Amino acid sequence: MSANTDTEGNSGGDSRGASVIQNTIAILRCFSPETPLLGVTEIAPKVGLHKSTVSRILASLDRENIVERDPTRRYRLGLGIIALAGPLLADMDVRRAAYPVLQELTEHSGETSALLVWNGSEAISVEQVPSRHEVKHTSNLGARYNTALSSSVQVFLAADGQQQAKALLESGTIAGLPERTGARADYLVRLQEVAKRGYAVNYGETSPQEVGVAAPVYDHRGSTVAAVMTPAPKFRVSEDDLEELGRSCIQAARQVTLRLGGKPS
Repeated sequence: MSANTDTEGNSGGDSRGASVIQNTIAILRCFSPETPLLGVTEIAPKVGLHKSTVSRILASLDRENIVERDPTRRYRLGLGIIALAGPLLADMDVRRAAYPVLQELTEHSGETSALLVWNGSEAISVEQVPSRHEVKHTSNLGARYNTALSSSVQVFLAADGQQQAKALLESGTIAGLPERTGARADYLVRLQEVAKRGYAVNYGETSPQEVGVAAPVYDHRGSTVAAVMTPAPKFRVSEDDLEELGRSCIQAARQVTLRLGGKPS
């Protein structure tokens, strides 16, 4: 990840303003579930900025509670992020429509239920209801997936059509297929099967310990706007259980579709 170089060398108010925004976004993107706590010296090389510039931007973000500094003088994301995202999340009809359905799905299956949306190249987790089991699979809200064999990615690519899926695979935007002759062609056939069957399966293909089953949600225009997914530990789901999980995901996705005023496929 790299950002624009230090803003002092830029000319023109518009250019400086754009540069500051780009640099701020680059800094915020450094924080992740794997690296929730970062110092100025850790962030600066990641974004290609001088430490003094990073420090100034973080100080401004700290004043707005977008980040917060701990006693070691390192930073983490602050609660101000939630305040900024709140209006967007509240306005997501699909998220509101899905939540009670996800609760029912988790109650019925015993496993975590999740809702994901598509940004054109990644499936993004926007809601989930965790399993009651001690051992379960969950993800952070906002987690992004661009691995071809992820069940949610399969759902969205199947909806996008063969040409778009092929373009994303060829560009490397969607990755994770086996490196063998014919893998891409086989995958495109698999997407056709997903569209026909109504749900996608990832049986330990992206993680040996995890299973994922997902089905598409449609809006009133008939467009795929989300995917309902059930992630579960593989030791608890046999291959014989996949069809039942698939049917449960399809039924849940149909309910969300109806709540959005759509017509299930």
